[in-house]
Amino acid sequence: MASELPRHVAIIMDGNGRWAQSRNLPRSKGHEEGAESVRAVVRECRKRGVEVLTLYSFSTENWNRPPEEVSALMSLLKRYVLQERNELMDQGIRIQVIGQASRLPLFVRKPLSVLCRDSETNHEMVLNLALSYGGRAEIVAAVRQIARDVIAGHIDADAVTEDMVSQRLDTAGLPDPDLLIRTSGEWRLSNFLLWQTAYTEMYVTDTHWPDFREPDLDAAFQSFAGRRRRFGKTDAQLKKG
Repeated sequence: MASELPRHVAIIMDGNGRWAQSRNLPRSKGHEEGAESVRAVVRECRKRGVEVLTLYSFSTENWNRPPEEVSALMSLLKRYVLQERNELMDQGIRIQVIGQASRLPLFVRKPLSVLCRDSETNHEMVLNLALSYGGRAEIVAAVRQIARDVIAGHIDADAVTEDMVSQRLDTAGLPDPDLLIRTSGEWRLSNFLLWQTAYTEMYVTDTHWPDFREPDLDAAFQSFAGRRRRFGKTDAQLKKG
């Protein structure tokens, strides 16, 4: 059986737009209500002792959305960083960003980088914000780093290992996700943590992200606790271990 609590929880926060449209509201209202779910889930994960929480906040593909929606999302992100700063610091939560943060507008990037810097000594929980993030781009960047090291003679091509790749990803130094939650009923990874989720347990709920609260998180954790994680082994091998 899986341990009762996942060390690293990753969430694909899906369904903000559908939540809003079902209520005849603009999509921006769905994103605003989704921010309330972020607040609730961060608090609950911190309270339960989760070590790492990674939230898929904005993908590289999301830049292709209508400019007004992208602008609203960036403004919402800035507001979250400023409004939640004190609580995040008080709770000992370290903020990290994975993805192409340099693509974010300066009015977001500046307060976010300040929060990352000021929280770097916090150790109660890591909150990873995946911003302008794409799993394929992340892997390509890691491969390029290894290729440069091979060309420079620092690494022999035949000596490249999985660990070398992992160490060059944005999540270097963190455990791989134990549990991946996706809301709004979609069964796909959507270019999220493609390398890191090789043996991650998945939990999909039809609940749209703006409606996702503590009971929904509890249901995901209960499902995880009932899983048998084999990592390629047989049940007999696990029993011997």
